[in-house]
Amino acid sequence: MKIAVIGAGAIGSVAAAYLKKSHLDVTLFGKEDQVRAINKNGLKVSGVRGEETIHVPAKIVLDEEYDLVIFTTKTQDLETAYRVNAEYLERGNILTTQNGVQGDNILSSHFDKPQMFSSIVMFGATYIEPGEVVLNFEGDWIVGNPYTPIGPRTHEIGAELGKAFKTVVADNIMGMKYLKLFVNFNNCIPALTGRSMQETFADMDLCRLSILLLREGVDIVRKSNIELVSMPQFPVEKINSLAAMPVDQAAGIMNQTLTRLSKEPLYGSILQSIKRGKASEIDFINGEVVALAKQMRQQAPLNERVVDLVHQIERTGKFLEPESIKKEFNLN
Repeated sequence: MKIAVIGAGAIGSVAAAYLKKSHLDVTLFGKEDQVRAINKNGLKVSGVRGEETIHVPAKIVLDEEYDLVIFTTKTQDLETAYRVNAEYLERGNILTTQNGVQGDNILSSHFDKPQMFSSIVMFGATYIEPGEVVLNFEGDWIVGNPYTPIGPRTHEIGAELGKAFKTVVADNIMGMKYLKLFVNFNNCIPALTGRSMQETFADMDLCRLSILLLREGVDIVRKSNIELVSMPQFPVEKINSLAAMPVDQAAGIMNQTLTRLSKEPLYGSILQSIKRGKASEIDFINGEVVALAKQMRQQAPLNERVVDLVHQIERTGKFLEPESIKKEFNLN
């Protein structure tokens, strides 16, 4: 299977590196500075699998057709990534990897539904600079079909990815994506502080904020009659119980979980984009709940305020001190 990975950020670089190491035919597509660094020095990957340099061919735009095209850009960059590469995307199979639930919808107008495959990435990665990334922790790569039943091609894609990652083929990928939405819900708080997940969630008040955001989000999704579906290794009950238990107890679990997630500093997808001077995916994570609330003429004031603050930081480049965040959300 001839594979193209479009997006040379954290997830795209890690995916391309380890797929290439597993002897798959992989080409990575990224921005000019990324392509230049990767072609000159290879991809330097460190983290839980050790440190090594893996040589992956890199290009700026597709110049031929591929059997499988994996989009690893952020959701907000999908349309541009499609337009730039559209000439060679007509016949291949397409796999999305984006956080949130809108990635497949964004691309669905460009492809026949049987071409489209969707996935959830449960391993964590950090982008350091062009050609250098960290695999912070391992996790499943869950593959499914957003619009059609899973079939032989789904299993074939899963088997190829499974040569480098623990891969699961699953029904109801969209229900799982809504659950993954809440796994990513915490990414907004390090984006406010400009600090790592470990440092941010060492503060118990910020852990309490994460639980309040989660409670509000779960309530809105329930009112929307959207079914959350358990992922392998991550049952729905984990999110539901966190949202239901006393705030201080749930905050303690959040503190223990997120401060021990990785030996290396972990910054979360939203903060990583801001640090690179790019728009973040906040509108497709916490903003997804805000949009659902508005559709039902409901309110999600905590998540709406978080979205506004993250956009403020994107514009100004000025992060907030923990004490000002606590004051903003009445946590003192």
